[in-house]
Amino acid sequence: MSGKWKIAAVSIASIVLITVNLYLIEKKESKVERTVFVENWTKVKKDTITDTIQKNGVIKPVEEYDIYFDAKKNDFKKFLVKEGDAITAGSSLFEYKTSELDALKANLEAEKTAAEGEIAGIEEYIGKLRSYQGTVTSEPNAAIDESVEKNLNIDITTSSSDLIKSNIEQEMYKQELEKNRLDEKVKMLDAKLSSIEEQSSAIVTTSEADGVVKSINKNLNNPIISIVSTNMAIEGDFSEKEMKKAEVGMTIKASSSDSKKSLKGKIGRIHSYPAEEPSLKKENRFPFQALIEPEGEETETLLVGSKVNLTVITNEKAGVPSIPIEAVHYQKQPYIYKLTNKGHVDKHYITKGLKAEGKQEIIKGPSIGDVILLKPNVAVKNHSYFITPIQFEKVKAGTYKKFTSREKVRYLLLGILEK
Repeated sequence: MSGKWKIAAVSIASIVLITVNLYLIEKKESKVERTVFVENWTKVKKDTITDTIQKNGVIKPVEEYDIYFDAKKNDFKKFLVKEGDAITAGSSLFEYKTSELDALKANLEAEKTAAEGEIAGIEEYIGKLRSYQGTVTSEPNAAIDESVEKNLNIDITTSSSDLIKSNIEQEMYKQELEKNRLDEKVKMLDAKLSSIEEQSSAIVTTSEADGVVKSINKNLNNPIISIVSTNMAIEGDFSEKEMKKAEVGMTIKASSSDSKKSLKGKIGRIHSYPAEEPSLKKENRFPFQALIEPEGEETETLLVGSKVNLTVITNEKAGVPSIPIEAVHYQKQPYIYKLTNKGHVDKHYITKGLKAEGKQEIIKGPSIGDVILLKPNVAVKNHSYFITPIQFEKVKAGTYKKFTSREKVRYLLLGILEK
């Protein structure tokens, strides 16, 4: 009889279980009817979002300097450098003779004489200032030179002696600065005159910057010499769409098969006019140049013409709330579904920020650590209940054995009857 009672008890329990579940499913506004099966979810994370432009570029010198020669007024003598030569500022490039050498010398001498005359005038004027400065205290009403009174730009009859002294000191300081400037000018003119004397039969043109001789025009057509800088840059071009995001000063990163290290730098120049004449038949391209930051004395030599993969960082936000783009849904405004601790799926409207790399910044909405629903398989009603699949790898027999008989029955009933 005991066996029959067990069979009867199991049968009754099964019928009750099925009946209760059918009632809950068919009941109008039943919670079972509004239960969502949640298979994919994630958390709002504190993340860094970086918006970039990916480009191809080529290594080129930062600048190119052109040297010109006036063949109408001068007679060319000889080149002093060859193509490929590394030069420094002041290096001799070529020699030429000129019939205007004497006129040039005369002009320099006249300029020097004028400068020396100005220096003598300044020294005389400073002497008058010192002389009057010494009499201000002892003889307040002492006579003053008209040029001194005019340049001081104060009323001598009403100003205090301290104010007059202060103005005299300022005027002397200004005149000393001008005298120093003229002294330097005379020295420079002397150097040029000495150079002309030493090179009475030829004049040497020198380089104004460090670099490498790129080309020499032996036919003496201008530019007669082209010099490229030793500093390297990355050149490329932006599309019309990319031009709306790109700005001078943005950080760049680059990699090349010819370089073991990644390159870093900033956008140094963007041309506002297209590389080719604008046309309706093709998209306009706007050249840009990215300057490469040196890495100290061990900076690797870059090969001109090397191709690089360039990343331009147009925007970056660190430590902001971030979610996958597919978690954002749209009606009149964007929203997400948040999974609450009470087992509900709640709709939350959000204010979006930066979007890049498959991530969406949340300016206003759920906080970091909140659990949200990824793209669901079916339409979701707001404030629905949700269930998730059992994670069998986390279910351990040892844990089940720790429950008491009462706890086992309690959790079983909760799983069946929880509303």
